[in-house]
Amino acid sequence: MKAVVVNKNSEANIEVIDKELRPLHSGEALVDVEYCGVCHTDLHVANHDFGNTDGRILGHEAIGIVTKIADDVTSLKVGDRVSIAWMFQSCGRCEYCVTGRETFCREVKNAGYTVDGGMAEQCIVTADYAVKVPEGLDPAQASSITCAGVTTYKAIKVSGIKPGQPIVIYGCGGLGNLAIQYAKSVFGAKVIAVDINDDKLALAKEVGADMTINPITQGPADKIIQEAFGGAYAAVVTAVSKVAFNSAVDAVRACGKVVAVGLPVETMDLN
Repeated sequence: MKAVVVNKNSEANIEVIDKELRPLHSGEALVDVEYCGVCHTDLHVANHDFGNTDGRILGHEAIGIVTKIADDVTSLKVGDRVSIAWMFQSCGRCEYCVTGRETFCREVKNAGYTVDGGMAEQCIVTADYAVKVPEGLDPAQASSITCAGVTTYKAIKVSGIKPGQPIVIYGCGGLGNLAIQYAKSVFGAKVIAVDINDDKLALAKEVGADMTINPITQGPADKIIQEAFGGAYAAVVTAVSKVAFNSAVDAVRACGKVVAVGLPVETMDLN
């Protein structure tokens, strides 16, 4: 099969090669890949920012059709359309796994990083971690949900926001755009979107933001939010910006919660 693998001696540190997959293990399924997106994490893996990953098949934003299952698999069947996400497998036993925080598991395996991912014609998944794609959902659009989607959904969930409460989303790019939609359509919150790009703010308004703020033209977002709402109940920061994080801390009310999604390289100061 054709696969995109890491090769530090190739242009852009990747190459397309013919590669044969290993046999299925217990609890696994084989998937014919339909779509696979490119995440910035793929670039980090290709650049060896997380260590030597030569030979690894990239990709964790993929959707495909199950073509084979191990004998003990009961959660999937041949023909199911499923996700190929970053979370390939965790131990399922540790304090993090049993409390819904399996991304912190010390034995976690990640597709496209520690195990081969979905940027290939075929991919192996752990059946219990391959989520079925609902009928009627475009598989191309569903691919982004496997990464940016689950990331921002979890961020909104962790924020503890309740219907009608104001939540501020810092950064209205790919992550922020999805965060706005989840906060509005799933959690029923009053959504404030903050960005320095007016085009992104216009799109944020289209997908559900109740209020948009451009700090460059309108002034400090935290002051505007405090004056308008007495502070937000929660803030989710998807912008890789120290300024955004500092503003988020000042934008929430007493006992409010700030959820960090994007992490800037600078040292973060809290006053």
